Amino acid sequence: MADVLTLLAAGAAGHSEPGVLGLDSYQWVALAMTVLIAVFIWKKVPGLVAGGLDAKIAAIRAALDEAKALRAEAEALRAEYAAKIAASEKDAEAMLVGAREEAAAILAKAEADSEVRVARRQRMAEDKIAAAERAAIAEVKARAVTAAAAASRKLIAERHDSAADRKLADEVIASL
Repeated sequence: MADVLTLLAAGAAGHSEPGVLGLDSYQWVALAMTVLIAVFIWKKVPGLVAGGLDAKIAAIRAALDEAKALRAEAEALRAEYAAKIAASEKDAEAMLVGAREEAAAILAKAEADSEVRVARRQRMAEDKIAAAERAAIAEVKARAVTAAAAASRKLIAERHDSAADRKLADEVIASL
């Protein structure tokens, strides 16, 4: 075993890499890398890469600013509709008070018919109030959904490309 190792060591010591123009292979690799790096610097590749990254950063900042503006707009709409709901509730309360006063006047005029009329008018007022509240809430929800859908659609359209579609489809297929 020792003889084999001695022979291998003696053979490896006498072996040399071929060279060209007096340079060994590792020196040619170093020279080629130096030339490649020099060409990159001469052609301003680092500047192009940095410029591309700066453009991408600017696009992301613009998208974030737009998202902030959309959020502020959505919050303003929400506040506006909250005020409308509050006003509707005040109107509903005023309508209810008016209906009660009218019911009291009718009660004084005709005591026999008054119980039937009061109940009917009170139900009608409450139905109107409930309908007004439902309509206001439905309108607020519809506008909020429309604003959110528009904002989502715009953000998805800006940030969603064919690669993201492929990835999403692959994930859905994998989950099945």
